[in-house]
Amino acid sequence: MSEDENKNKNKNNDEQHRLRKELPDEVTAEAADGAAGGDDSDDAEAPAAEPKAPSLTGRQRLAKGLWPPRVSRAQLIVALLLFVLGLGLAIQVRSNSDSSALRGARQEDLVRILDELDDRTQRLGDEKQRLEGQRTELENSSDQAEEARKQTVERERQLGILAGTVAAQGPGITLTISDKKGAVQADMLLDAIQELRAAGAEAIQVNDVRVVADTYLTDASGGRVSVDGHKIGEPFVFKVIGKPQDLEPALNIPGGVVQTLEKEQATVTVAQAQKIVVDALRPAKRPDYAQSSSQ
Repeated sequence: MSEDENKNKNKNNDEQHRLRKELPDEVTAEAADGAAGGDDSDDAEAPAAEPKAPSLTGRQRLAKGLWPPRVSRAQLIVALLLFVLGLGLAIQVRSNSDSSALRGARQEDLVRILDELDDRTQRLGDEKQRLEGQRTELENSSDQAEEARKQTVERERQLGILAGTVAAQGPGITLTISDKKGAVQADMLLDAIQELRAAGAEAIQVNDVRVVADTYLTDASGGRVSVDGHKIGEPFVFKVIGKPQDLEPALNIPGGVVQTLEKEQATVTVAQAQKIVVDALRPAKRPDYAQSSSQ
């Protein structure tokens, strides 16, 4: 080997060692060899590094996972069924909350109402026993014709009280309704009559009109009420014969007659008495079409 070639070789080795010392550690040995050897073209450029994708925050990853939503058909059907079920439960709860006027009643009021129902059942049982006793007397009486006549007279008297053709007296109450503003209407008085009948009233008179089975009430002009065609005004006075201990509580139940009238700013008073006289009479009417079916 010639001396010139040895010099060039030594020069290249020195140059290669110098470049390796100057290059940073990140540069590979191959890149250093390429730069030192000079075999590659000077115009060749190193390939550019690919840009690194930016990292996402936790909130961005959560939003990307939630939207757009990925809902399957089965999930839609389940959601629809749950919505219908919830709507049905809401309607049921609402209807149950409005279905009873006694829901907010006190325990004492509920006990009193139960006592009234027991008394009504007892009255029906007593009536049944009385009728059975009459039947037994008719069957066992030696003079059945005379016994039948007595029972017929007694029955006629009872039916006369119910029909309003005879006067009646006995224990009961007096219900007085004062209405200066004229807010009391016929339907409110009818509710009072129905409540009294349900509590066992046997005879009722409103002002000067006897109340019977076919009594009707309508509104009239001037804040008045028509009872069977007779116009009456305030104060409306009910004379009622029956058991006072049943009649008065029936009017004072929560949401009942007294509370309804007081909401209309009417003044209501109930007084018990051992003797109430119902003397307003109605003429006996012969039915036009109805006939007895007994032979």
